[in-house]
Amino acid sequence: MRRRLLLVGAAALTGALILAGCGQQGGLTLARQACVHVNRSVHDFTLSTRPGLSLPASTRLHQSADLELRQALPLAAAANSADGTWNSLMTTISEGATVDESHLVPALKAQCNMADTNINVNPAGSPANVNPEGSAGS
Repeated sequence: MRRRLLLVGAAALTGALILAGCGQQGGLTLARQACVHVNRSVHDFTLSTRPGLSLPASTRLHQSADLELRQALPLAAAANSADGTWNSLMTTISEGATVDESHLVPALKAQCNMADTNINVNPAGSPANVNPEGSAGS
């Protein structure tokens, strides 16, 4: 019990320190940091559902997955505050408190895939202006 309280206290302190340092960072950076925890959560949750896994091992992995989602939430909230396009990530993570993670995994994966993909870079060989209205012949 004492160890659990220490872990919860350490997690709360870590979250507070992260939020204190978030003022200078952009939404994408914060979303990527949240997604580190989300990806760990999804990994642990997936492992917890393997057939033949003992109940204690499954419970431990499920609790670890839940803790990772809770650690991702303040980062996702800060990302949303910096850039509202991350609202869906924050909202999906917050649903982990009331919805089984199995229902959230597809959305979490898709949202973190967007964070991990640099969407502001044009592919090699593409024109700088891809606006069809600005092209010749319109």
